[in-house]
Amino acid sequence: MNRPSILQLSSAVKRLGTERAFEVLAKAKALEKKGQDIINLGIGQPDFSTPDHIISAGQKALKDGYHGYTPGNGLLELREAVSEEIYLRYGREINPDRILITPGGKPTMFFAILMFGEPGSEIIHPNPGFPIYESVIKFTGATPIPITPVEKKNFSFNIEDLVDKINETTRLVIINNPQNPTGGFMDKDEINFLIRELEKFPKVAILSDEIYSKIIFDEKEMPSLLRYEGLSDRLIVLDGWSKTYSMTGWRLGWSVWPESLIEYATKFCINDHSCPNAATQIAGIEALKGPQDSIISMVKEFQLRRDFIFKELNSISNISSNLPKGAFYTFPNISGTSLSGDEFADKLLDEKGVVVIPGSSFGNQGVNYVRISFANSLENIKQAMVRIKQFVSG
Repeated sequence: MNRPSILQLSSAVKRLGTERAFEVLAKAKALEKKGQDIINLGIGQPDFSTPDHIISAGQKALKDGYHGYTPGNGLLELREAVSEEIYLRYGREINPDRILITPGGKPTMFFAILMFGEPGSEIIHPNPGFPIYESVIKFTGATPIPITPVEKKNFSFNIEDLVDKINETTRLVIINNPQNPTGGFMDKDEINFLIRELEKFPKVAILSDEIYSKIIFDEKEMPSLLRYEGLSDRLIVLDGWSKTYSMTGWRLGWSVWPESLIEYATKFCINDHSCPNAATQIAGIEALKGPQDSIISMVKEFQLRRDFIFKELNSISNISSNLPKGAFYTFPNISGTSLSGDEFADKLLDEKGVVVIPGSSFGNQGVNYVRISFANSLENIKQAMVRIKQFVSG
């Protein structure tokens, strides 16, 4: 029997949330160990392997002695490679001194929100959205102000609504494009409109989470906020290797910071994790400079799966799904089943062995939805759709 703790924790730590997706996946693993046949459509990482040339670069780095600390902001060679990547993709010259290499994308979220969040301040964030945004905002004592992607607009934002929420206490606006969990995507025209509106609020910082920037469908172009030079003094952009190169477990991300903030961001790194893994950074250089064929084939396969899931979900009574434009998720509305997203996900797993993530895991605006990942084989997805149809039809 566990005794109640007599330790005196800070009130801040009690406000931290988590990613409920991990809890769902743990339950699925437990059922699988008991012999239940499980199809996992809940996973938030590509089901492809890290390309061989990247693995080889990491192995060689270890053999070559990359075992020690690196600079807190990352190896200069890697920051230069990121700078070159930004120029090739977006036509912007970014000084490598403004680039931060981190163990994944979450440190950038955490540091940005810590910089601007405190009691009395407000931070605007997507809801439904990546749950760590709201968790860390609450941790700082700031007030989270949700902006809800609009289902009828294919889960793009209503920019007028976003702007209406900005006031004198707003410190930071968080944008995620393409979006997790909805698969929504803001195109160039929408981003242009957003930037024109945000120009009216020069004291408000912007965090643009672009971790899915290379997983975009239908030959759309990524309208990165890095293209807008006028935002340089207040824009933080997050991207990385995890999703693009199937390197989630390698823990490697990058971000671009304003000149006025990069010193603070680097101090956060040194205080938090000292530096990113040395050998992983060498592998990151190879990922950017080596062959890019794996991205093309991965996106092509994801689009094939997306098209199939979209068709199948919309053939099921009482379920409707938009067509995702990016990332590898769809966010179907299941309110017609008379079940909440939590009930739907729980029953579907228990009765049919299919893992999906309840929409409430991504905020209170997601209660009538579930997130379905298409990071699984088309064969497994086809079987999962059969099971979902059986489940809904009773």
